[in-house]
Amino acid sequence: MKPSFLYTLLFGVAVVLFFGLAYPHHLHYQEQFQLFLFDSTYVWDIIRLPGSIADLLGRFCTQFFLFAWVGATIIGVLLSLVQLLTLRLVGWGRLYGLSFMPSLLLWLFLLDENALLGGVWAMLLTLLASWGFDKLPDGGMRRVLLLVAVPVLYWAAGPVSVVFLLLQSPHPERSLAYFAPFALLAVMLALLPRFLPVPVDRLWVGIHYHRFPTEVATMLWAAALSVIVIALLGHFSHSRDNASSSLIPHVSWVVVAICMGCLVWRNSNFKAERVMKYDFMACHQQWNRILQTISTEKPNNQIGVTVQNLALAMHGKLIDHLFDYHQNGLAGLLPDVKRDATSPLPTAEAYYQLGMIAMAQRTVFEAQEAILDFQKSGRCYKRLAQTNLIGGSYEVARKYLLALQKTLFYREWANETLQLLGDEQAIASHPEYGRLRQMACKDDFFFGDHVTPDLLQNLYLSNPDNHLAYQYLMAYHLLTDNRNNYSKSPRQTSAKQ
Repeated sequence: MKPSFLYTLLFGVAVVLFFGLAYPHHLHYQEQFQLFLFDSTYVWDIIRLPGSIADLLGRFCTQFFLFAWVGATIIGVLLSLVQLLTLRLVGWGRLYGLSFMPSLLLWLFLLDENALLGGVWAMLLTLLASWGFDKLPDGGMRRVLLLVAVPVLYWAAGPVSVVFLLLQSPHPERSLAYFAPFALLAVMLALLPRFLPVPVDRLWVGIHYHRFPTEVATMLWAAALSVIVIALLGHFSHSRDNASSSLIPHVSWVVVAICMGCLVWRNSNFKAERVMKYDFMACHQQWNRILQTISTEKPNNQIGVTVQNLALAMHGKLIDHLFDYHQNGLAGLLPDVKRDATSPLPTAEAYYQLGMIAMAQRTVFEAQEAILDFQKSGRCYKRLAQTNLIGGSYEVARKYLLALQKTLFYREWANETLQLLGDEQAIASHPEYGRLRQMACKDDFFFGDHVTPDLLQNLYLSNPDNHLAYQYLMAYHLLTDNRNNYSKSPRQTSAKQ
C-alpha cells in the first residue's frame, strides 16, 4: 500500500472514531430534524432549487445518522474522498500534507450541529467535476462543455461550484475565453431571483449548507477556497519523482495531523454533546441508562436535569432522591416551553409520560414548526402520531403514519401502528397507549405558559393510579419549599387517616 493511501486510511479511521465515540449524539441530533421521504413530491421540492443534488444526497445520508456508527462511517468516507480528489487535482508534491486541509476544514464545519451534510456533498461534487474536466483535452469541445457545466453544476452543488471555475486555470492563449463561464454564472445569478422564491444573498452563499437561513457556512467556504490556495502552492512544489524520495511530504502530513487534532478538539462542543445525550436517552426511553449516567456525571443544565427527574420518577425514586442530584428549581422539573426546536422536546416527553397528552402534542408540534430550515422531523411525526392515536384523532394520526410509511427506518413502526387505528380493544390492551389513555386528563382545563400544582393535583385526583403525577406534585412542593401543601397532599392525608 502506498504511503499516501495509508495516510488517507488513517485519516478516515480518525474521523469515524471521533464521530462514533466522541460526537455520536450530534449525529442523532441531525437525524431527528429532518424526514427523508421516498416520495416524488418531496424530491421535486428539493431539486427545484439550486444546490439540489447535494442537498438531496445530504438528506439521504443523514437519515442513516439514526445509527451513530453508520453516520460516522459515511462522514469518514466523504471526507476521505475529498482528500483524495484534492490530492489528484493538485498533485503529490512536497506539500502533500496540505491535501488534507479541505477535509480538515469540512471536519470543523461538521462540528457545528446546524451544519448540513449537503455542504460536504457540494464540495465533493465540485471536486469530482473538476477532476473529470482535467481528463478532457484542451480545445473547442472543452470550452463548450465548460459552458454547459456551469449551470448544471451550480444547480447540483450550489455556489460552492465557483471553485470548479477557479480550478480551470487558463492558459495564456485562451485567457479571454476563460472568463465566459464567469460571465454566464453572473448573468444566471442576476436572473434567477425573478423565477425563484429565494433571497438574492442565498443564491450567492448557498441555500442548503446550514440550518440557519441567514448563516453563512464560513468553514465550508474556507474548505472550498483552500483548494485554490493549495493548487497555487502546488506550482511551487517539486515534481512527484523528487518528492517521492523526500521526507518532506511525510513531515508535512505529520504537522498537518497534529494541527488537525488540536483544532478539532479545541472546537468540539462536548457540553452540547452531553445535553444531546440526555435528550437522546429520553427520546428512546432509556430510563436505566439515564440513572446509570447520572450516578457518575450529574447534569447541571436544564435539559439534563429535566431528563434526570423524569427517569427518577419513572423508577418511583423522584421524591426520595430529589435532592441527591442537582436541581434547577422548577425549571428542572417541568420547565416553561421555549420557542425553539430543541429544549421543548424533553419537556414534551415528561408531559407525555404524565398523561398530559394534549400538552405533549402541542409542545411537539410547536417544536417541529421551530425547525429553522423548515424541514419536518421523524421524531416529532412519530410522537404526533402517538398523541393523536391516544386522543382518538385517528384520521390525524393516519396522516402522520402515512408519511412515516415513506421513510426507511420508521416504515415498520408506522405499518404496525396503522393497524391500531380505530381498534379500541387493541389500544386499551397496548402496554403504553392503553396506560397513557387511562392516565390522561378527562376534563378540559386551561393551560398557561407553565405547569401549576393545581394542574398536577387534578391530574392525580382524576386517576389515583397515576403515580408519576403524584411524584411530580410532591416534587413541585418540595422545590418551592411549600411543606404545608406537601403535608396536605391527597396521599399524605389519607395515610394519616
